[in-house]
Amino acid sequence: MSEKKVRAGSVTVGKGLSVIAGVCSIENRKQVFDSAAALVKICAKHKVPLIFKASFDKANRLQGSSWRGPGMKKGLEIMAAAKKRFGFPVLTDVHCVSQAAPASKIADVLQIPAFLCRQTDLITAVAGTGKAVSIKKGQFLAPDDMKFLIKKAEEAGSKNIILIERGSSFGYNNLVVDFRSIAIMKKTGYPVIFDATHSVQLPGAGGGRTSGKKEFCLPLSRAAIAVGADGIYAEVHPKPAAAKSDRGSVMSFDEFERLLESVKEIAG
Repeated sequence: MSEKKVRAGSVTVGKGLSVIAGVCSIENRKQVFDSAAALVKICAKHKVPLIFKASFDKANRLQGSSWRGPGMKKGLEIMAAAKKRFGFPVLTDVHCVSQAAPASKIADVLQIPAFLCRQTDLITAVAGTGKAVSIKKGQFLAPDDMKFLIKKAEEAGSKNIILIERGSSFGYNNLVVDFRSIAIMKKTGYPVIFDATHSVQLPGAGGGRTSGKKEFCLPLSRAAIAVGADGIYAEVHPKPAAAKSDRGSVMSFDEFERLLESVKEIAG
């Protein structure tokens, strides 16, 4: 449990094991609703609270021709419909200041992407909406430096902050998870969530696109919970091999359920 608890709609992060899970990129309404229905069922079965994640724009792409999503207007409409249908809180990421206010009308948590975690104006805008703030630790950032990003959000009026660990980059198309990072970020008092699927990515290793080794999602997640992470972040897809983004790391529903069962053994 974390010293500070974060309220995201009906879910309190930091009180026990929490799950942030959903789709990497919104492809269409059916993909979102199928994923939401499966995750709601799995999390209810295992009595773990769910925050549903979906992205309307995947702006951080290696190639300009890569799939980005349906855009903000259509994406938020789909998220709003899913939220109404299933009743869960929703998280979405924003990439620029102008997206913060409209996204906050739907989302309960606004996320700062890892590549943008040092963008002062973006953190300030997101924190100023009054919604919970999720800050992904950049692949290039030392975990102790997250305290400065927290200070930016707090000075903009937010005390509802979630920190996400997603591995560190040393170049050469690979990420490495240093579990000391979770312990270091926990010293801030804010809850820390481990991003299971992004941590196993191999950025750019798929010939101009990101691939991954999702067989390591489960063991890394178990280790993260063992050292004190407050929950797991994961992306799923009805047909992972056909996913338009991150197909090398997104999980099937069965894979996600096995992961959740396994980390619950560690969480107790």
